[in-house]
Amino acid sequence: MGLFSALMGNAGAVNPEELVKKYGQLLIDGESIELGFKLIRDVFLFTNKRLVLVEVQGLTGSKVEYKSILYKSISRFSVETAGTFDLDAELKIWVSSETQPSIVKQFNKSVNVYEVQKVLALHVLG
Repeated sequence: MGLFSALMGNAGAVNPEELVKKYGQLLIDGESIELGFKLIRDVFLFTNKRLVLVEVQGLTGSKVEYKSILYKSISRFSVETAGTFDLDAELKIWVSSETQPSIVKQFNKSVNVYEVQKVLALHVLG
């Protein structure tokens, strides 16, 4: 992921093995990380059981919030691909019956948004 993309708030894909080393203690038995993305200091993980948002807070980054969203609580989602002049793609996720998306994330062009959509569809629709 390029520095410019990171500064613009775009997420880039992260190797699942790296994510397991760093966040493996969050996983339960039988849970595995399928896909993960880093957004400057924050990370979001798609596991086979849930979506985990890792939000680093404060100047020192010593405070971290871990949000778990069960796939069954996701009511809808959208993926917008990057256009010719757009440098990013966008993911929106609505939880339960909210009218506004609970989660909005930007991806740089290195991320295959169709892969993101496929993982979400597999778990939300399956």
